Amino acid sequence: MGMQSVPLLMHRLIERGAVVCPEEEIVTATTSGTRRQTYRQTRARAHQLAHALIAQGIKPGDRIATFMWNSATHLEIYWACAGLGVVLHTLNIRLGQTDLEYIINHATDKLIIVDADLLPALETVKDNIPTVERVVISAEEGFENWQTDLPNAVCYETFIDTQPAHCEWPDLPETSPLGLCYTSGTTGDPKGVEYEHRAQYLHTMSVMATDCMGLSGTDTLCGIVPMFHAQGWGLPWVALTLGMKQVMPHRFMDPARIAQLMSEEKVTISAGVPTIWQGMKVLIEKNPQNYDFSALDRLTVGGSAAPISLIKWYWDNLNVEMIQGWGMTETSPLGTVARRVSKRSHLSLSDDEQFQNMAKAGQIMPGIDIKIVDDDGLDLPHDGNAVGEVLIRGPWICSEYFNNPQPDKFKDGWLVTGDVAAIDEDEYLIITDRSKDLIKSGGEWISSVDLENHIVALPGVAQACAVAQPHPRWTERPVVLIVTETGATVEPGSVIDHCATRFAKWQLPDDVLFVDSIPLTTTGKMSKKLVRSKLEADGYLLPDLREL
Repeated sequence: MGMQSVPLLMHRLIERGAVVCPEEEIVTATTSGTRRQTYRQTRARAHQLAHALIAQGIKPGDRIATFMWNSATHLEIYWACAGLGVVLHTLNIRLGQTDLEYIINHATDKLIIVDADLLPALETVKDNIPTVERVVISAEEGFENWQTDLPNAVCYETFIDTQPAHCEWPDLPETSPLGLCYTSGTTGDPKGVEYEHRAQYLHTMSVMATDCMGLSGTDTLCGIVPMFHAQGWGLPWVALTLGMKQVMPHRFMDPARIAQLMSEEKVTISAGVPTIWQGMKVLIEKNPQNYDFSALDRLTVGGSAAPISLIKWYWDNLNVEMIQGWGMTETSPLGTVARRVSKRSHLSLSDDEQFQNMAKAGQIMPGIDIKIVDDDGLDLPHDGNAVGEVLIRGPWICSEYFNNPQPDKFKDGWLVTGDVAAIDEDEYLIITDRSKDLIKSGGEWISSVDLENHIVALPGVAQACAVAQPHPRWTERPVVLIVTETGATVEPGSVIDHCATRFAKWQLPDDVLFVDSIPLTTTGKMSKKLVRSKLEADGYLLPDLREL
């Protein structure tokens, strides 16, 4: 008999939330509090935006950009673009002028929608973005009186105001492009990853699986992961599909305001990089009486590994499970997930064994293949000891960069991730490092991630960043930069002694430097590239080289 052949288009998923949960809320933080709109209203406004884009001459396959915080308005744009077959290019609001200009021109964006408070940053490129025909400004409370000389600027509300509240979505091939997101460009120009409807549809369905994050229409999601970063890790699509209550912090990204939002709105799940949850931990420890986290159940962490000490703190103090995820822009982004208990055999594990599993990058998502290879490209065993470069393939894994061939990144249908890892007998991926952040000393590799995670467990340490420094005899030696918690005193010797409880003598840091802050990348990870550059610019030398 056969089955119906229905294209896997994202609007078939995201319209569901408004159908089954029309009165559920989407909450956006504002200067004075919050603004709220229902799924029914959000759907109507998304359809109005779609008509406005059509009137502007935007067609399926055209690229429009957003330069925005997380908000209900940003969700409307996700929705309208998915329905129309317009490619949503989410611009990273933390980019400098050079990268921002390059990305807009490389993508040939035709229209940009920008939050009014971000206009100064976008105006830095106003004279060098010839493909942009119009800029639409979304003004939250306090920024209604914006002014700009960006091309053909118009208020978002004026842009959509007179448009019909229903749009018939066009028929499209399921392989049509859905979104465009650029990597952070740590080497060379940023590279674009173009997401397809079919790929994101399958990714969304997989993320909704119980063993992934346990997501449900009963959840309240606080959207902390920027919607410009790998499409918010795919969570906006899942939340729209399930009809979850969504809480958007907009520009109010300080830990105190986020904690207040999560407490007042009874958030059950959120997601962010480890630095977010480190900051929240410090805040809660200082003022536990100020917040009610009784509804909070799960926190997803990605971007870099969360140390076991942080995972244990949230479990022991808030009864919150920290779910570790691994992926990258090129993987849409989720590739693996580590849960406290992810299979039946884990029910008998001790708490310590469960925490050890939670600290790993996790098990592969259904539909994904993953392997590790040596320098010759040969497969390595999954024994927990062999370490090699991670290769991944699957229906939501990038097969090429947007208008930028990079043959070294794609081999025989596999994406070469640049991550170095082991895979254990239980099929858990254990990320050792980024290939460029490993420290090679005397022909042996030292994991900067392992050092950092161990040091952060030391009382008084808020952040730790381990980087390689050149050495004439050993090639490289590790140096650790540390940010202490406010009011804490940590001695360099105590750091070394703490490391010696786990690491061999040759793996111990040669130097411990205390700094006020560690620079972050545009996606909130520690920027080891900038750390190394600053040490070089400052003429830093390892202790045993200073008298040579």
